[in-house]
Amino acid sequence: MERRTGSGLASVEAEQDGTFVLRIDGSPQSQVDLADPSHLSFEYMRRIGDVVDAIAPRRQPIAVLHIGGAALSLPRYVAATRPRSRQIVLEPDEDLTEFVREALPLPKRSGIKVRPVTGRAGITELYDDSMDLMILDAFEHEAVPSNLVTAEFFGECARVLRPTGVLVANLIDGQAGLPFVRRTAATVLSAIGPGVALAERKILRGKGFGNVILLASPHSLPDLTAPGRHAQPPYDVTPLQDLAGKATPLTDTEPFTTPRAPASIFRT
Repeated sequence: MERRTGSGLASVEAEQDGTFVLRIDGSPQSQVDLADPSHLSFEYMRRIGDVVDAIAPRRQPIAVLHIGGAALSLPRYVAATRPRSRQIVLEPDEDLTEFVREALPLPKRSGIKVRPVTGRAGITELYDDSMDLMILDAFEHEAVPSNLVTAEFFGECARVLRPTGVLVANLIDGQAGLPFVRRTAATVLSAIGPGVALAERKILRGKGFGNVILLASPHSLPDLTAPGRHAQPPYDVTPLQDLAGKATPLTDTEPFTTPRAPASIFRT
């Protein structure tokens, strides 16, 4: 199946293992297992799954905000592992959401509500202290939108998070010295509080583009050292303060461009 949407030409293709891959203009965006939504194929999504599992026991409902929707892989994971969870997805491409719902239907009473609005606009409509978890996983043409990584945006995230809530941000970088990730880490630290980064060691050493997951909370975070050690491939858990170093926060007033990575890094 395929359809032209605001994001580009969207297609859903079946894989040999029974899963389905959503692609935009040929670039893989999400992989869904309709038979077992707890099966996360993409490496970075498995790391975010580790975070979900660490902050709340299985079958304990939580309130989650997803900024970026695509094929709704992570909302499906939460719905399958923590039934009756309240989930809001901010996905501006309404045609893409309609296509995904037709090609990869959500289970009945999933608790997943998709709002056709950008992350920056949609977050202003949410109540204070209303979310246990916020997952930023939004891309435009293989780059994170710059207005979703500034101090002003993360300030809104801090407002919406509960006192024990956790922010998760999926970033990509591969530039020498990881300037984008370091400055975003500094921004998250200033707006949300202490946290950690989850990434393969080779990415943190600047040996290629890859995903870096930032976690932050005004409350203490769970220890993800053991899940990182046992993951395939393993990932390191690095304090945000160490990652940020002397980097300065990003703001709305500063023009900057976020790095664009090859589509291959989104694969398993």
